[in-house]
Amino acid sequence: MGFFDKLKKITTNLFSTFTEADEAFFEELEETLILADLGVETAAEAVERLRETVRREKLQDQEAVRSALRRVLVELLDAGTTELNVSTTPSVMLFIGVNGVGKTTSIGKVAHLLKQGGKRCLLCAADTFRAAAADQLEIWAQRSGCEIVRQHEGADPGAVLFDALQAAKARGVDVVLCDTAGRLHNKANLMAELAKLSKIIDRECPGAARETLLVLDATTGQNGLVQARTFQETAGLTGIVLTKLDGTAKGGIAVAIARELKVPVKLAGVGEGIDDLKPFDAEAYAEAII
Repeated sequence: MGFFDKLKKITTNLFSTFTEADEAFFEELEETLILADLGVETAAEAVERLRETVRREKLQDQEAVRSALRRVLVELLDAGTTELNVSTTPSVMLFIGVNGVGKTTSIGKVAHLLKQGGKRCLLCAADTFRAAAADQLEIWAQRSGCEIVRQHEGADPGAVLFDALQAAKARGVDVVLCDTAGRLHNKANLMAELAKLSKIIDRECPGAARETLLVLDATTGQNGLVQARTFQETAGLTGIVLTKLDGTAKGGIAVAIARELKVPVKLAGVGEGIDDLKPFDAEAYAEAII
């Protein structure tokens, strides 16, 4: 299981008492998946796909049924490439999400990950509304060994991003990772702010590879799906960064997001360490929760 060792196995008890793939098994499996944060619709689809596979392939052996469920989950998780698009110099990543999900921390960890891959990164402290947000990002810049562009609290986020993009072009930076405010309460404000930042990127770095990554706390369960749906409508997400996938997270929310929003989970975090955020691996994830 490797990276997902800490993820709670959501079907362990179910398979420990497995006797045959009968209707009682499928009913219990659906309930288990709902409780594991897949949500009603996603759990129902997963069980129906498994039921069809069992019927078609005449599966009854426990390991064969378990393997079939694993394949179903991997299929539901397939919402496009999970690789980060950093194909241009510079490439730009916008990190969005509500306060408290680990957004600033995730930016520092992504920068560390990219630097390990040979990329020169610059952090942009465009969350100028939250007190000490730039200070927190500066700490992560130091930890990851990356540069940072920041201004005073309350500064115009667009001006900070403009400075960061100018610095990136002048210094030959590979990737600009931009923090954004998590306290824009309604869709109109969010849309306006992100549209403004996007316009600056288009003007200053036309043709740059772009990522708009939503950071979600896996422990929030179905509320995370609601957040993701809202941000997808307003921001056009390219991927999800799923944090706190440790022993307290049931984990099924990743499947629900991929299936319902067709947005791939690109990075997953299972701990506090700087190395505990890694590229998402659907195969390993499905293996871990089964």
